Amino acid sequence: MTSTVHRTCPLCEAVCGLTLTLDDGGHVTSVRGDKEDPFSKGFICPKGASLGRLDEDPDRLRKPLIREGDLWREVGWDEAFAAVRAGLGQVTDRQSIAIYLGNPNAHSMAGALYGAPLIKALGTRNVFSASTADQMPKHVASGLMFGHPLAIPVPDLDRTDHLLMLGANPLESNGSLCTAPDFPGRLKALRARGGRLVVVDPRRTRTAALADEHVFVRPGTDAYLLFGIVHTLFAEDLVALRHQVNGLDQVREAAKHFPPEVVSRRTGVPAAVIVRLARELAAARTAAVYARIGTCTAEFGTLAQWLVDVLNVLTGNLDRPGGAMFPKPATEFGARRRPYQVGRWKSRVRGLPEANGELPVATLADEIETPGEGRIRVLLTVAGNPVLSAPHGDRLDTAFGRLDFMVSVDPYLNETTKHANVILPPPRVLQSGHYDFALLGFAVRNYARYSPPSLPLEGQPSEAQILARLAMIASGLEGDLDAFVIDEMLRKAAETPGSGIEGRDVAELRDLLEGETGGERRLDLMLRLGPYGEWAGKGDLSLRKLLDNPHGLDLGALEPRLDEVLKTASGLIELAPPRLIEDVERLRGKMDEEPPEIVLIGRRHLRSNNSWLHNVGTLVGGSNTCTLQINPADVARLGLAEEAVVRSAKGQVTVPLEPTDSIMPGVVSLPHGWGHAGSAQSVAAEHAGVSVNTLTDESAVDVPSGNAVFNGVPVTISPTGVITAH
Repeated sequence: MTSTVHRTCPLCEAVCGLTLTLDDGGHVTSVRGDKEDPFSKGFICPKGASLGRLDEDPDRLRKPLIREGDLWREVGWDEAFAAVRAGLGQVTDRQSIAIYLGNPNAHSMAGALYGAPLIKALGTRNVFSASTADQMPKHVASGLMFGHPLAIPVPDLDRTDHLLMLGANPLESNGSLCTAPDFPGRLKALRARGGRLVVVDPRRTRTAALADEHVFVRPGTDAYLLFGIVHTLFAEDLVALRHQVNGLDQVREAAKHFPPEVVSRRTGVPAAVIVRLARELAAARTAAVYARIGTCTAEFGTLAQWLVDVLNVLTGNLDRPGGAMFPKPATEFGARRRPYQVGRWKSRVRGLPEANGELPVATLADEIETPGEGRIRVLLTVAGNPVLSAPHGDRLDTAFGRLDFMVSVDPYLNETTKHANVILPPPRVLQSGHYDFALLGFAVRNYARYSPPSLPLEGQPSEAQILARLAMIASGLEGDLDAFVIDEMLRKAAETPGSGIEGRDVAELRDLLEGETGGERRLDLMLRLGPYGEWAGKGDLSLRKLLDNPHGLDLGALEPRLDEVLKTASGLIELAPPRLIEDVERLRGKMDEEPPEIVLIGRRHLRSNNSWLHNVGTLVGGSNTCTLQINPADVARLGLAEEAVVRSAKGQVTVPLEPTDSIMPGVVSLPHGWGHAGSAQSVAAEHAGVSVNTLTDESAVDVPSGNAVFNGVPVTISPTGVITAH
């Protein structure tokens, strides 16, 4: 006997629909793309096709572990939670606790719903996440421009005539802060209808190879290039505003310092190309500028992300079909918010400002190692492996050994969780419900889909129950966390004018909610109160409707909605936020700096996602290997052979070379997430590779956001066996 289930793939930001076949033992026998999903329409990538192997990975933890010296002991859940309670019970200063949230939290229903209550229960300001190793510049730029850090416009891929893309490789990443199943197909469709795709990147990636034009640019200089385009728009009277803005004159004045012939020397992009890019962008019937991780993880990441949307505004393409638009997710609901602020508090040691309630992960080791009041002594990690994903990971590896107590919610014993005192493993993917709260806020088409659990839990707590239990332990309270949250949400909505349930009885509304779990009931509440919900008076969306439509629901093309989205104090787009205009001076100050001889950048693989998919045999090997991509001219110039030693100010690694003319001379590339030597994960250990974050520098951050700098890291390359002074 076999059964068929339909689920959303949780392994990247594309939210593709999958059709899985299970045998009567609950084992996955096949995975196909769900052709009836209105968003992904049957698209599937190698990661999604391997979901069954990941779900049943024999190295996945099934029971909690408690560490006793260098040994691990499997325990029951009650004993594990008792150990957590005892460990947290020793804490007298809540500011000595820290929490780190890894990337998979954005792909997890439990992470989205229970992360905030857990942070609140811990009562600490020491909150760290993968966001400051990845995307914080975009959140800060959007917050300062539009008043909310999640007001992120995405390219209207299916209708645009011209797409200028910087530092993004969606043919391998499947998209990032732009949720678009079958990104490759959408880009091919753009070109097939006569549109133009231009990719700016230090490597000729698979995406760049597909484009009409690929422009090489020196790593870390995107802000200079973008300013050169802005300068040209003003100089040639090509600005075409469609919205009221504050700060147009300040942007014009700032751009005067970045003429194309000047920024050309810094970026390596010819001045004539910069001018042409500006003219083409302005002349296109519709256009969008999109930039991602390559531009975020650089010294001027926030300026680059700001300038992306400055260009979308100046060319009249913000909030219009075919331009850069704001999605309307089904669980959005319009609570009033205070204007966005950065730096409400600062880190203890380096004084780095908070952003979005988080401190930069680049200073986590400082906070553990530096003595004094408020030193981090206790750490909770949830689905994260910062030893491999944070800058100067070797230092974090040592720092974690100095903690008094550590708890990890994670399915693996890995490079980070090996330091934990208690590991609490979540259940299999197929035993968990799934709704993409975060990712559908960046979708290129409005859409909703819920995947209920496909298999029973069989005595194990769900991930939601694990996180809720941790929150209750940390708070010292007893009771039903979900019931408390639901009542609070209902009460606030009933007191909000125009909410759709204004003045209604909370108990009556609570009784109307559906769902087998607290998480499902919370989802039902959010759907009903959302813009398509039956309680908001604008539709009939609810959990029941999603359950009755297991392939998902198309909620329509993106529509202009800037007036709904703007949360600035002025009610206008803040085109020149003072915090960013201040940082322009820092950018100007480095204009004439000589670039290092060789710099390091990262790269993405289609069959990889950070550090946590390297234990699936079907996903490692082939093109998904840890090699140093390097231009053949640099190989010859440096006298290299099959492998080389890469050195930075922080460390060194020896790595096999992959000579290719797809990368600029003077630039080398290592993929992210490797370095599994000695791992308890058997497949990962066999394909260990080296960690790029042995080389990255935790002291280098993007100033406005605190984001770590991973691109443009100065390195030296030498043959193996050669000793060089450093």
